Amino acid sequence: MKIIDLSRELYHRTPSYPGHPPTIHGIWKSHEDSFVESGNVHGLSSMFISMVDHAGTHIDAPRHFGRSGIPIDQYPLEKCIVPGICVDLRHIAPRAEISSSELEAAVKQAGVPVPKGGTVLLCTGHHERTFPRKEYSTENCGVNVEATEWLAKQGVVHFGIDAMRPGPEGKVNSLVHKACLDLDITHIESLCNLEALIGKRQFTFIGLPMKWRDGTASPIRAVAVFDM
Repeated sequence: MKIIDLSRELYHRTPSYPGHPPTIHGIWKSHEDSFVESGNVHGLSSMFISMVDHAGTHIDAPRHFGRSGIPIDQYPLEKCIVPGICVDLRHIAPRAEISSSELEAAVKQAGVPVPKGGTVLLCTGHHERTFPRKEYSTENCGVNVEATEWLAKQGVVHFGIDAMRPGPEGKVNSLVHKACLDLDITHIESLCNLEALIGKRQFTFIGLPMKWRDGTASPIRAVAVFDM
C-alpha cells in the first residue's frame, strides 16, 4: 500500500483557531533528571501537551454543533475508515463561498464519483499558500450551506478541508456547522498536503479520533491509503 499523510504537524504554539488557547508542548522530565531519579540506572524522557480538542488536524464531533449531538468518544469508528476522493478547488478565491455547482464541477473534473458512506476532501490550496502566516486563520474560502447540503445528498459521512474552518470566516461558517448537525454529517478541518491527491483515484481515508470523554472534537492522524 501507499500512505499519504494529510495531517498538520503539532508543535509548541502551532497556529490555533482564533479565540482558542494555544497548544503548549514542552519537556516534563529530561533524560538527565530521570537518570538521577532512577539512582543512575537509566534516564527516560517524557513531555507534556496542553491543547484544545480542536487543535491541528481534527474531526468535529456532532456535540460541537449542538447539545443534541454525540460527543467524540461516541462517534462511530466505522465512519473514520471510509472511501474518499479529493477535488481540486484551488481556483476559488480567498474568503469566497464554494457553491454546490462548483463542487459538482470539481467532482466531474476529478473523474471519480462521490463514494456513498465516504468522504470528499476539498483541496483549496489554502494551507500550502498561507501556513503558518496569520492569513491562515482568516483568508480561507469554504463551502456554504447549499454546498454542504449537496455533499450530504451524495451520501457522505463527512467532508474535509485544508483550512481551519469548513466555511468562510463569519456567519456562513456558523451556518455550515449548524447544517452539519441538521444533516447528520460532520467535517474535518486543518488538513494539509491535499495537493498530493489531485488526479488520483479513490482511496481509503483513515482518521481515528482519541477517546476523549464528552469531547467536542479530536485531533486525528489523517491519511489516504492507496492499494498498490
